[in-house]
Amino acid sequence: MAAVLVAMACVRADRVSALRRRTHPSGGQLPPAAFAVARAVLLTMAAICVWQGAQARATDADSRWSDAELTSAAHRAADDLDGYWYRESSLTHDTPYFDDYESLIEEKVVRYGGGGAPQSGVHASALAGTPHSDGDFTLTADDTDRTFCFHVTKSRYKKQDYTPPGISGGEGSAGYRELAYRMRVRAREGTC
Repeated sequence: MAAVLVAMACVRADRVSALRRRTHPSGGQLPPAAFAVARAVLLTMAAICVWQGAQARATDADSRWSDAELTSAAHRAADDLDGYWYRESSLTHDTPYFDDYESLIEEKVVRYGGGGAPQSGVHASALAGTPHSDGDFTLTADDTDRTFCFHVTKSRYKKQDYTPPGISGGEGSAGYRELAYRMRVRAREGTC
């Protein structure tokens, strides 16, 4: 499209005037300034087309994971999660910090994907038979063939346990506690 606009801007004024006399004989002669304005408009439109095309290509590149982006993000996410600690309710064994290990891994990988990586398209899945406390998780991303294996282990971290205070200010007696756990995470390229 930009090439057509540039070609139109390059047509000489006498050719346009001759064509206009043939198709519209009763029309008056166009001033030379009209041709200069038309050329400026056509060249500006061509420049906008080129700029929009470059923006579209950049947007397309940002909507896909590359092997390098996934590799970097996976290793940085594993480093960040290694030593990560959280608390679970002693009654329900739920944690308010994340839904499951899969979503936690996905969130961290997307965060470390950088500005050029998309904010979605990452998939972590537990291997069959993986218990809640530890196991192996396969990480993949759309538009790349790379696969990573995350090995996660969970251990008690009693130093960070929390017991809410009672009404009189001492330790609570309702039996509710939040038990702290620490994660150890290792990632390597390949399937688990």
